[in-house]
Amino acid sequence: MASEVRVGVIGGSGLYQMEGLADVQEVEISTPFGNPSDSYRIGTLEGQRVVFLARHNRNHTIMPSELNFRANIYGFKQLGVEWIISASAVGSLKEEHRPLDIVVPDQFYDRTKTRISTFFGDGIVVHVSFADPICGQLAGIVQQAGSDAGVPIKRGGTYVCMEGPQFSTKAESNTYRSWGMDLIGMTNLQEAKLAREAEMCYTTMALVTDYDCWHPAHDAVTVAEVVQNLKKNAENAQKIIRAAVKRLPVTRACSCRNALQNAILTDLSKVPPRTKTRLELLLKRYI
Repeated sequence: MASEVRVGVIGGSGLYQMEGLADVQEVEISTPFGNPSDSYRIGTLEGQRVVFLARHNRNHTIMPSELNFRANIYGFKQLGVEWIISASAVGSLKEEHRPLDIVVPDQFYDRTKTRISTFFGDGIVVHVSFADPICGQLAGIVQQAGSDAGVPIKRGGTYVCMEGPQFSTKAESNTYRSWGMDLIGMTNLQEAKLAREAEMCYTTMALVTDYDCWHPAHDAVTVAEVVQNLKKNAENAQKIIRAAVKRLPVTRACSCRNALQNAILTDLSKVPPRTKTRLELLLKRYI
């Protein structure tokens, strides 16, 4: 089963299941890093085996700061996933990114404070390259899928990953705008870092629900409007995901697949056995 599943999907706020996923099997996975957010739902979508995970749990019971990012990504790795397409709700920091727009950012800026963003440590030091945090090859496929599905997608821009769960103050929001940031959310950066360490391709669809609090019309936006935008964004995201799955799998021509090749600084013979056992899935190519 695991060897057949090469495409993973992470659903964020408003996207708790993947419509059209047939022959679904629920798989509970335990990892060396604890339990993932939910069971993984493996099924067939557009003729491909796909695994779906609800980031915040299907009942939305997990806050961004409570997410076990390591377990979520490691679980995908255990299933044999090579490509992860993520979807998440974001606020816009620029007038040009309007509610209901979908953006595939190519950069992140970290404003989190309490999160573990690496699989490594405990006797092994690894520094992966992260200058380009999104897989360009997979981002291109998602962009093409938007065209296939008739859903416009913007490519590029910077996503500010904040701690939350509170939204920004106006001072913070205007500061990020002065820095030229495009979008703000609470989840994607850790996923991208861990996917890179796990040598998986990762890209995200940022689903704009509203302007952040900087916008003059912000106070006029109601919760009902935001929820309606979430639902519409989820519908469009699923159209894009189905179209992207049609284009996958492909030969991985990116550097993601060999991210650890020159990144391990510790002599692996010196790594404590307990740590080596816990990380065997990630290190087996190099041991």
